Amino acid sequence: MNYIKAILCIAIFFVQSVAAQNTGYTGFWARTAGKLPALAYGLGEDRLGGAKMGYLDTSVLLKVVDTVKSMFQVQLSKNRFAYIDKQFIVVDTNALDKPLTPFPHTSNSILAKGDSLFDYVSIRLPEKLPYQSWMDINPSKIIIEIFGVAANTNWITQLSSLQEVKNIYYHQVDDDILRVTVELNHKQHWGYSLQYSNKGLELIVRRQPQDLDLTKMVIAIDAGHGGTNSGADGIRTKVKEKNATLLFAKALEKHLRDAGIENVIMTRQNDTSFDNKDRILWLQSQLPHVLISLHLNSSGNTQVKGTSTYYKHVGFRPLTQTILARMLELGLNEFGNIGSFNFALSQPTEFPNCLVEIAFLSNLDDEQKIISPEFHKDVAKKIHAGMQDWIRRMDR
Repeated sequence: MNYIKAILCIAIFFVQSVAAQNTGYTGFWARTAGKLPALAYGLGEDRLGGAKMGYLDTSVLLKVVDTVKSMFQVQLSKNRFAYIDKQFIVVDTNALDKPLTPFPHTSNSILAKGDSLFDYVSIRLPEKLPYQSWMDINPSKIIIEIFGVAANTNWITQLSSLQEVKNIYYHQVDDDILRVTVELNHKQHWGYSLQYSNKGLELIVRRQPQDLDLTKMVIAIDAGHGGTNSGADGIRTKVKEKNATLLFAKALEKHLRDAGIENVIMTRQNDTSFDNKDRILWLQSQLPHVLISLHLNSSGNTQVKGTSTYYKHVGFRPLTQTILARMLELGLNEFGNIGSFNFALSQPTEFPNCLVEIAFLSNLDDEQKIISPEFHKDVAKKIHAGMQDWIRRMDR
C-alpha cells in the first residue's frame, strides 16, 4: 500500500507541476525537507538570492499553489504567500485526500520555563505549520507569526525558572495568523532558535551570559570562501580572497588567544571547500556566543574602497557598529554599516554575528594593505577592541 501511495504521489507531483504552466492549477500539500529550507518573500534575485523570510524546520506542512522556474509558490494563510526552492519540498503522501480549501488550525496552551542553560517557550499546535520570526528592539522582543492558525490559547503558563523571558502574549493579526510576542529582560539579543517538538513549536531563547567577559565566551571565526569558492581577486597581486581571509582569520584567532580567550573555533583552518549551509549547521551545533565572518570586498569601480560591517537581524546590529567604529581607526574609508544583509552566514538567529568586509581587493590602496602581515594584526586588534566595546555597552 505504501509503495502504491508513493507512486501515486510522484505522479501527482509531476502532473501538477506541468499543470502549473496553465490556468486552473489546484496545488498540493507538501512538507519541507533538506538543509535549512527557507521561505522567500518573492521572486526577486541578486547575487545572494532573493530576500528571505527565514529558515523553517523540516516536515513543516505547506500548501503549494503555483510553480515559477525553480520555485514553488506556497499559500501560508488566506492572504499571505511566499516562495520556496523546489529542492526543499516533498509531497505529503499522508495528505493526498486532504482538501485544499484553507481552514485554520487552532492553537492550544503556551508553556514557558527555563533550565540551567536556556529559556523555552512551547506553543502547542496540532500540526507543523509554517512560521516566520524576527527580532525587535527598544524594548527587545522576539516576534513569531504562525500561519494557518486561529487562537484558542486560553492560558499562558510562565514558570519562575525563566531568566531571559520577561513577558509573553499573543494577538490574532488576521483570521489565520497568530502572532506571539516574547519580551526579553536584556536590551541585547543573544540569539534564539525555533523548531518543532512533540510539544508544538518551541522557541529556545539564549540568555545573556552572567559574566560579560569575552575570555569566558566561545568566539567563532569564519574565513570567507575556501576551496573551490575562491571569491574575489586582487587587481595587481591577483591574491585570492579565500587565501587572504584565511590569513586574517588566523591573525584574529592568535590575537584572541593571546588576549586570554581560550574558546576560539574556526570554520576552516586551511584551503578547504565548506558549503555555507554546512557552516551554519556546524555553527548551530557549536553554539558560539559570537560569530565573526571575514571577507574582502570588490567593485567594478576601482576607485571604491573602504571597510564595512553587515548584519541581517537588527538585534545583532550593535556588534557590527562597534566593530566598524574600530576598523575606521585604521584610516580606511567608510563603506558603511549595512543591515538586512542576505548573506547566508548573516541569516542564523542563534548567535550574534558580524560580517566584516575588511577592504576592497579591487582598489590598489586597499589591496596593498590587504597583503601586509602587519595589517592582518592591526585588523585583529580592532575587531577585538570592537567586541570589547560592544560588551562594555551592555546593561547588566
